[in-house]
Amino acid sequence: MSVRPLFDYVLIKPLAQEEVTPSGIVLPDTAKEKPQVGEIMAVGPGTINDQGKALPMMVKAGQKVLYKKWGGNEVKMGTEEWLLIEQKDVMAVVE
Repeated sequence: MSVRPLFDYVLIKPLAQEEVTPSGIVLPDTAKEKPQVGEIMAVGPGTINDQGKALPMMVKAGQKVLYKKWGGNEVKMGTEEWLLIEQKDVMAVVE
C-alpha cells in the first residue's frame, strides 16, 4: 500500500527510542515518552497562501526531523505506526 500526503502534510515514521537509560535501567513501554524524531517517508505537494501564491515544501522524503510532541495524527498501516503532520509542526531537520 502506498500513501501520498496531500497539501502540506508530511508522513513520518517515528524512530525507535532507547529502551535502556544511560544508567542501565530498562524502561517498560508505558514509561516511554512519545518520540519526537522521525524519518520523513513522503511529503505533499505544498499549499497555497491567502494571496493565491504556491508555497513549496521545505522538507523532503528521507530527511530526519524533529517534530512537535503532540502534533499530528497517528496512522496504522499493517503492523507499522506512522504519523501524519502538517509541515508547520516540523521544528527542525536533524543532520
